[in-house]
Amino acid sequence: MSPGPLPDRLRTADGITLQARWDLPDAGRGPAVVLCHPHPLYGGNLSLPLLRTVAAHLAGAGRPVLRFNFRGVGASAGSWGGGEGEEHDVAAAVEAAAAAFPSMAPAVAGWSFGAVVALRWQAAAGSGTPFAGIAPPLRTGLTPGLPPPEALLPARRLLILGDRDQFTSVADLRTYAADAGAEALILPGSDHFFYGREARVAEALAAHFAPAS
Repeated sequence: MSPGPLPDRLRTADGITLQARWDLPDAGRGPAVVLCHPHPLYGGNLSLPLLRTVAAHLAGAGRPVLRFNFRGVGASAGSWGGGEGEEHDVAAAVEAAAAAFPSMAPAVAGWSFGAVVALRWQAAAGSGTPFAGIAPPLRTGLTPGLPPPEALLPARRLLILGDRDQFTSVADLRTYAADAGAEALILPGSDHFFYGREARVAEALAAHFAPAS
């Protein structure tokens, strides 16, 4: 379904080469989705089980997926960029997804740190592309802060949180989602890592990114 061979390396605006991996459906029926992994300094990478499950589910539902390693992770060049450098990484991935599948406007999703950086990229770029954030940390010094809701353009956004999340309370997530015009989905019995509930998260993203009827 791709117009040609897809790159396994991405190049950022500041000259960093990133490792990329594509999960492709037999036929596209929705947007290409860029999927951003958790914190690079705490084991985050494109091959985590939750991300593999989400990517496989999205591809099975007809959505091309681009996973990539942030700078300094796996086969990606460079080193930890404090969050700011990683926004360049998201931009490069979105650009690659748009170039590979020009008939389908790309969407962006991320887990934990990946959700925060993707949303910060949206604010900085003035992007209204569809977005899904899995367990974005609101109360931790380990990641950059989420952008203020007023910095975001209107867009279809979904924020997913387990009610046992270690870094964000349900109340705080609901407040941020309401201020940002996003849907909040709370998964009972889940913490920040969604062990055993990967398929439920994947189903939620597939439904959110389904083409409008």
